[in-house]
Amino acid sequence: MSRGERRLADLGQPWPPSHVLLPITLMLIGLITALDIVSTTKIVLGPLLVIAPALIAWSEGPWVTGGVGALAVGAQALIGWNSGLLFSRALIMQLVALTVLSCLVVLLCVVRDRSARRLAQVRSVAEAAQHVLLWPLPGTLGPLQLASLYLAAEDEAEIGGDLYAAARTDHATRVMIGDVRGKGLPAIGEAALLLGAFREAAHQHSSLPELAAALERSVVRYLADFEPVEETGERFVTALLLEIPDDDPVIRMTSCGHPAPLLLRPGSAVAVPDLTPAPPLGLGLSASGLYTLDAVPFGAGDTLLLYTDGAIEARDRDGAFYPFKKRAAQWTGCSPKVLLRHIQRDLLAHTGGRLGDDAALIAIRRTPASRPSDHGPRADTTRAA
Repeated sequence: MSRGERRLADLGQPWPPSHVLLPITLMLIGLITALDIVSTTKIVLGPLLVIAPALIAWSEGPWVTGGVGALAVGAQALIGWNSGLLFSRALIMQLVALTVLSCLVVLLCVVRDRSARRLAQVRSVAEAAQHVLLWPLPGTLGPLQLASLYLAAEDEAEIGGDLYAAARTDHATRVMIGDVRGKGLPAIGEAALLLGAFREAAHQHSSLPELAAALERSVVRYLADFEPVEETGERFVTALLLEIPDDDPVIRMTSCGHPAPLLLRPGSAVAVPDLTPAPPLGLGLSASGLYTLDAVPFGAGDTLLLYTDGAIEARDRDGAFYPFKKRAAQWTGCSPKVLLRHIQRDLLAHTGGRLGDDAALIAIRRTPASRPSDHGPRADTTRAA
């Protein structure tokens, strides 16, 4: 999901549109001027011209705003000339006040546009990093349909500590979802390291426990070089590793301190597999014997829903947790893409559009029958969020 889907308008996009607001502002200046000139009462409408530069600043830059301000000052002078009070103290004070206000609004436009340019530069860097680090999951891998979703807690965030990845081996698909403890650049560094390690190790180890042990060694080596002394032993990654054979209706899982997924079956049936969790990655426990391999039936039409704790720990205004399992049960018959779309809208509605933590989700469904092209060359695809 993009940030634009989560907010009414992007920071750099004017609201209302300038092609609507500019004519309205010019008409407002003309209307106030005309009414003040033709009015036979003692009501003075000229001071209302201050609305024009303040209004147009919503959608235009400093040059147009300055032009509207100058036009408003000119209209105020025309009103004074028509009434014969152009050089009166009161009208001079009005002209000075309108000029000063217009200059201040123009200055605010300059500061706003400069901040917008800086933000655009930061976001372009984040997007470039995202394209390098975050590989999107494909719609199909072997006999599987996949969909992924990332919801950022921060409006302008593009990447963070939540991550997911998939690797296509000869006759199976391996998937990883994880959550790095902490936020900011250190969490992104650990996520990048784990993604790279998974991309390589997924093809080198025959079992998930061996793969988990290899990932543990990689994370420990990284932390030994980059972990601050004051945070020794406090940095780790929860992860869930999966292996889905092409021709066997089963799914094998190894949990490294990560929440168990939801298994959705047609008919609103939702189950939580009983996994034997091992310690999270990064604690210095690299023996493969620590990691358990759990197997769960996974037939045609079944959907597996993976998630990070940002989804199940999301709260509403009253502090109530999002009923993740209950809500997912409403959409067991949906495709992975539609399922995540429903969860996205429902979760954001529950939290009022703002999450307390990043959330990553993957939906995986086994198709009734694999196509011949499903067993072509292997492919890797990874993404971190």
